[in-house]
Amino acid sequence: MDQPSAFLTSRTPVCPPDLIARAAGLPTPRVAIARAGAPLPMQAAFDATQAGIMVPVFVGEADAIRSEAAALDWDITGFDLHPATGEDKAAQVAAQLCGAGDADVLMKGQLHTDAFMKAALQRDAGLRTDQRLFHIFHITHPDGGRPILISDAAVNVAPNLETRKSALRACVDLLHRLGNARPKIAILSATESVIPSVPSSVEADELARWAADEVTNADVAGPLALDLILSPEAVITKGLAGHPVAGQADAVIVPDIVSGNVLFKALVYLLGGCAGGLVMGAKVPILLTSRADPAAARLASAALAAIARAR
Repeated sequence: MDQPSAFLTSRTPVCPPDLIARAAGLPTPRVAIARAGAPLPMQAAFDATQAGIMVPVFVGEADAIRSEAAALDWDITGFDLHPATGEDKAAQVAAQLCGAGDADVLMKGQLHTDAFMKAALQRDAGLRTDQRLFHIFHITHPDGGRPILISDAAVNVAPNLETRKSALRACVDLLHRLGNARPKIAILSATESVIPSVPSSVEADELARWAADEVTNADVAGPLALDLILSPEAVITKGLAGHPVAGQADAVIVPDIVSGNVLFKALVYLLGGCAGGLVMGAKVPILLTSRADPAAARLASAALAAIARAR
């Protein structure tokens, strides 16, 4: 077998203790887990429950759920369990529980994403709002330090300006909830100049101008290339010292799913970042977990949901 790329890190992602502590200090959300009867979602539910940041509401095949809980030596008799057979039915029941106010967060278990999201978007589920759904990643370095948020790296292929406005507002709000009184938001392009032949730069400029009038308690700037978003040295080299956002961004608004997905996976696979993620824009936060997510990322996602839904 070929050796893995030297660029890949062997570091294990670490869920930030301060993120767990902040979530544990808030009202514990009831999390409806669609098709919970499988090792990965059950382990995630167990870890989050033990951390005091989740009250699980199990949905799916009852025998499978009880069997997976028993494998963890976990007594779940004190938690609600809603029997449902198959992916579509489990997703439907879990979504409707959230829409009816019987759960505060919707979480994907052992089922395909399309079935899960289809149920969440059904009108009769009661989860739709006037916003389009969008995704936010909260990524931290294994050595600690402040997080960086990325939107939208997982849901919208080419989010329009209105969707990006909603995502930008949500990033600011989430960073406020995380204790950042005046977050710095960068709008990604391939350049810091507005160039008509680079549409993302034109749209970034438009988005930054909108934010200057509409978004309070935050500094927003764009277009900015990635080096100017992350590197204080690049900021100095390019003569932008004193820029309110460059080199110190707390969140990145990306122009499309390709750039967002590449950026998020680079931070995870090359640096060992812990990426907790949420789908926002619905009545409740949605945990769109992946089979590739490590335990730390699943726990961070649960913590992020508790923080995002707190009033």
